Amino acid sequence: MIYKAVYSPERKNMLPLDTFQGRVAVITGGGSGIGNAIASELATLGATVILVGRRQQLLEEAAQELTQRGASAHAFVGDVRETERIDEITQQVTADFGPIEVLVNSAAGNFRVAPEDMSVNAWNAVVRIVLDGSWNWTQAVGRQAIANHHGVSILNIGTVGALLGGPQTAHSASAKAGVVAMTKSLAGAWGQHGIRLNVLTPGITEETPGAEILFKDPGMREKAIGEVPLGRAAVLSEMTHAASFLLSDYAAYITGANLVVDGGRSLGRA
Repeated sequence: MIYKAVYSPERKNMLPLDTFQGRVAVITGGGSGIGNAIASELATLGATVILVGRRQQLLEEAAQELTQRGASAHAFVGDVRETERIDEITQQVTADFGPIEVLVNSAAGNFRVAPEDMSVNAWNAVVRIVLDGSWNWTQAVGRQAIANHHGVSILNIGTVGALLGGPQTAHSASAKAGVVAMTKSLAGAWGQHGIRLNVLTPGITEETPGAEILFKDPGMREKAIGEVPLGRAAVLSEMTHAASFLLSDYAAYITGANLVVDGGRSLGRA
């Protein structure tokens, strides 16, 4: 008999509900998917969450849903590729809510394409969102923290493709590998300023736009799940619990790490 690890949905909160009380958290790509789920978890744990993305209606609906639950949530429309807009949001958020002490870089773009068929625009679009966007927000928040002498916890969302390669997602895999290198580089440079940076690398996660885009074909999804030693896809709360831990003071001595939460898929069975 094959044992299949099962996650219990009754395990709702891993950390105390006041873990992020009084802290301002910016989440890029916060309107949907893993970014939205992390924002919801941080709000539950007391943070004032700032949802950033390009789609105003999606962001406002996500912020409203959190607000109706009693959370402090606010939507800011902005493209992670536009540094001037990032500076505007950073300054406004700081003026209205206080210093940004938590940053989650979750904005991403991905789709399957054979590398020989990939256009310049396709490559640039994904790399600029994933790598440049993560850098743009990280530098803006890092500069502010250094200037104002306060700590920040930064979490970048990775991909298993950055570890194994992505034959049909070379743009995303390459960009995310760059994000891992950037994280380690800045963790070494900014630790002296009380700034921690880590990566969360999720595996196949249910109810996310990424999984829907990359595994439209049921046969492809079944094959991918078959490559997971634990025998299933992750659920969103497994990602949010890992993320909230890395962002919290309970991980105060962890920086430059890449926490892979993929059910073992990256261990070579694929």
